[in-house]
Amino acid sequence: MSRYVFSSHDGFGLGHVRRNLRIAEALLSLDPDAEITVVTGVATLPKWTLADSIEVVTVPGLVKDRDGVYRNPGMSFEEALAVRSDIFCSVVADRCPNVVLVDRHPFGIGGELRQGLDLARRRGGQLIVGLRDILDDAHRVQQELAGSGWEGVEDLFSEILVYGDRSVCDHRREYGLPMVPAYCGWVSEAGRTRTIARHGDPLLVIAAGGGGDGRAVYELGRDLIRARPNWRARVLAGPFSGEVDDGGDQRIEYVRGGGGASALADASAVLQMAGYNATFEALAAGLRPILLPRREPRREQAIRSARLAAFGLVDVVDAGASAEEVAWLLDRPRALPAGALARSGIRLDGAERAAEHLVVAAAESERHDRIAA
Repeated sequence: MSRYVFSSHDGFGLGHVRRNLRIAEALLSLDPDAEITVVTGVATLPKWTLADSIEVVTVPGLVKDRDGVYRNPGMSFEEALAVRSDIFCSVVADRCPNVVLVDRHPFGIGGELRQGLDLARRRGGQLIVGLRDILDDAHRVQQELAGSGWEGVEDLFSEILVYGDRSVCDHRREYGLPMVPAYCGWVSEAGRTRTIARHGDPLLVIAAGGGGDGRAVYELGRDLIRARPNWRARVLAGPFSGEVDDGGDQRIEYVRGGGGASALADASAVLQMAGYNATFEALAAGLRPILLPRREPRREQAIRSARLAAFGLVDVVDAGASAEEVAWLLDRPRALPAGALARSGIRLDGAERAAEHLVVAAAESERHDRIAA
């Protein structure tokens, strides 16, 4: 059986690890006997994110604050890196993976993966980097790629996968990647059949991913419901959202820890941040979402919003916009026209296509093992 280790970048919220877990599940569909270990700094994963057969190993988390600095609440940055390095190296030594998939930063946030990656490569493992559709402002990413965090990538790694398409962002041209990437399409749940009731009040779903920085979205959604008494709302309160003030409005339902395209199946409209997972879950559900993008500590969401808006797939509102400014969007058609995604070059089978790359890489690793033996 093939062995895989996924290193999931922390950053903020659940976006990175959810992508990795979806790819892992797609991989199990292709190779049911695969052994998959996900190494992540997200200490508590909602149950709906995790398949029983995927092993999760936790390391000290590192989250980027609004100043762009990574921190761990219980130890210094250097101590956290050292522990992360030791655990990752131990996982590689124990599992002897055929493939290591590293999310976002090839050698980790502070180089903590280098020792483990070197070990995996010496043992014949194939190393792959996975990147989301939009990373950040192009100039900032170019500076990052010119630094030590990407030094030697083309010598050690066999492939870079992009969970998107060059029609939205050409990573080689905009960022100057040292290797030509393979574009897999977006990693998202399959679209669900929508079941909007013909009678009763229309439903606005309000979502902000993990919820740790979603207050502005929740507050705008609450104000929208106040401005539209014929609407009701469902707030998808992420695991990091804390308490959300509903103002005592009985038309607002709260779903704690829920998420995914299934939570949008009966939605008439959705108001949300512009994170990777939430945005493409809404599109997969056949909705044209109303996006309120985060602009700090990176501009990823703002860039994604603008480019999808140019395709006519989303509407974008600014932080600080009043409910009166936004409410008119609820009167416009919120369902995507048939074929809108395909015409824009958006495909949502990225997990399956990424898994195919991993299976090919594992076969190459095993071939080298047989030759060496």
